[in-house]
Amino acid sequence: MYVALWPGNVYPLGASWDGKGTNFALFSENATGVELCLFDDDNEEIRLPLKEKTNFVWHGYVPGVGPGDRYGFRVHGSWAPEVGHRFNPNKLLIDPYAKAIDGDIIHEPAIFGYSWDAPEPDLAFSDLDNAHIMPKCVVVDQSFDWGDDKLLYTPWHKTVIYETHVKGLTKLHPKVPEQLRGTYAGLAHPAVISHLQKLGVTAVELMPVHHFLTHPGHLIDKGLRNYWGYDSVNYLAPHAAYSASGSLGQQVTEFKQMVKDLHSAGIEVILDVVYNHTAEGNHLGPTLSLRGIDNSVYYRLVKDDPRYYMDFTGCGNSLNVSHAQVLKLIMDSLRYWVTEMHVDGFRFDLASALARELYEVDSLAAFFDIIHQDPVLADVKLIAEPWDLGPGGYQVGNFPLRWTEWNGRYRDTVRDFWRSADHNLGSFAYCFTGSPDLYQANGRSPNASINFITAHDGFTLNDLVSYNEKHNEANGEDNRDGNNHNNSWNCGVEGETDDPEVLRLRERQRRNFLTTLMLSQGVPMLLGGDEFGSTQKGNNNAYCQDNEISWQDWELEKSNKDLLDFTRELIYLRHQHPVFRRRKWFQGRPIHGVGISDIGWFNADGSEMSERQWLVSYAKVLEIFLNGEGIATPGPQGERIIDESFLLFFNAHYEPIEFALPSTLKNRAWQIVIDTNEPRFIQDKKFVSGYQTIPAVGRSLIVLRSIG
Repeated sequence: MYVALWPGNVYPLGASWDGKGTNFALFSENATGVELCLFDDDNEEIRLPLKEKTNFVWHGYVPGVGPGDRYGFRVHGSWAPEVGHRFNPNKLLIDPYAKAIDGDIIHEPAIFGYSWDAPEPDLAFSDLDNAHIMPKCVVVDQSFDWGDDKLLYTPWHKTVIYETHVKGLTKLHPKVPEQLRGTYAGLAHPAVISHLQKLGVTAVELMPVHHFLTHPGHLIDKGLRNYWGYDSVNYLAPHAAYSASGSLGQQVTEFKQMVKDLHSAGIEVILDVVYNHTAEGNHLGPTLSLRGIDNSVYYRLVKDDPRYYMDFTGCGNSLNVSHAQVLKLIMDSLRYWVTEMHVDGFRFDLASALARELYEVDSLAAFFDIIHQDPVLADVKLIAEPWDLGPGGYQVGNFPLRWTEWNGRYRDTVRDFWRSADHNLGSFAYCFTGSPDLYQANGRSPNASINFITAHDGFTLNDLVSYNEKHNEANGEDNRDGNNHNNSWNCGVEGETDDPEVLRLRERQRRNFLTTLMLSQGVPMLLGGDEFGSTQKGNNNAYCQDNEISWQDWELEKSNKDLLDFTRELIYLRHQHPVFRRRKWFQGRPIHGVGISDIGWFNADGSEMSERQWLVSYAKVLEIFLNGEGIATPGPQGERIIDESFLLFFNAHYEPIEFALPSTLKNRAWQIVIDTNEPRFIQDKKFVSGYQTIPAVGRSLIVLRSIG
């Protein structure tokens, strides 16, 4: 069959349909030739050499090729792994700018660019063709009726994030039609959106949706899968397996409809993105895309031995962000998801790896400079996971302006506080007030801190209070994988129990954690399923468990209804009261005419905390006063914000404590709103007079509201 090939255009990269045909463009600096490979319905391949090369971009236009047509590339060049080149035209390659991908990889020897039979396999050239086992790129029609949809731009101080997994959220949802479960359409189902709205979250943070593959090797051999998706093979295509549609390229439309439906419900969409490494792994990994397109351009290679890869991620490779084309790929991807897919922000996995210009982490790296200046990304949400696995990679508190961070120190400190580990109260106080010790000096606000107790990586909230040790046997690695330091406490019994005292303590601890999270300054992030007690049976590294271990069990909505309602009430309380979500730091200054501070710190007997007491590691009891008249920042129209005042009694001691009101606050009337010893908010209007003491059982939190 004759297929015409015209010179085409150098821009844009990837496959671009114009209504009559498709332009194809691929960057490769060191290639000697590029072939465009088209596939018909019978999987027959037509190869078209791209003869035009402009600024290292190989390009051509094919009339008649349009949406639903499948393609890939073969790239010619030198096979010289010892100097960093791994070109092999026997390997069909995925376009890094593909907007949709069809099919999953089949794990056979042909997916590797080298030969396994050689004494040094990765140096030996493979003659095996892989086209029959490789996914194919798909030309897509980008048109979509967005109506009046636009990014929501929810202010950070009004944001509550819900971290979840596209498949795991709905795979077991009884109200979602079976054919939609585990898909973008399932996530946008009215039953799911209603749950999110009633819960009060303002954003869903989706674990990776960039198209990913299950890495060949131990997972496949053990019948496991790459469930989490932190192994991208493309940065512009939504993962095809999350689409309910069987039509080629329709995952793009389905994703857009999901975003549109969530936006209509007032819910932002944040993507967890993995620009630090790809699914191609180390020198023994498969050749799927970038390695075969231009290995030495796209990856960080060991300077003195470019046969091998720099690995700051623990996944075998690191993207070469210091190269202009790699930066362009990342930036083009980010802009695409904002402009074409309408997502509201990004959480950057192992973000420190992106800051490595040469070796050390550099907070002024080109990556951050470019994002800072980009008008498309000017107002979207930017969240860093502020660490990687390389030397100096732990960078909590060191990211630039406009960036927020997953605050790992908050997680560890709050966990330690409620399990009564030795930890000074000063550390807890910093975390509760937005971590000014981390973020204030460089000009950021409390909203730079993404506060979380649990996330996908680690225990669920239920498991945090039920297990001292990880139980990852199902992962097939003899329980060696996963973090050994979880700052967890099982409340006296490891795992499941029917002991009523242990169960009551665990329920109270869950409420303690949730209340602390939602009333802390900063931005709270809730792990999906924690609102009704999801469990992974002690697995703290369920990355490979595409099954009931990871999927949210919606039956728990019924059995843990009190916890669900308590969580809803907490989030509503946060939304209603700006004193819990200040835009600026506490100053501790006297408030004119009141004689007390915007925040006050007291002992259980009502006396003020001394400087020495902040450093005592065994102290477990604290009173915090939040003054609703001490909010210095104005409202959106410049008006003064006046809120109710709150008094919080923290008892992380194992014994009950009697709390007394501070002398400066005894002339006020107070109402108990929360006692975490109770399953729900206090409904019977419990009032407290100035000279009463308030008993708090061991490991509990009481919240009082000033009513006059």
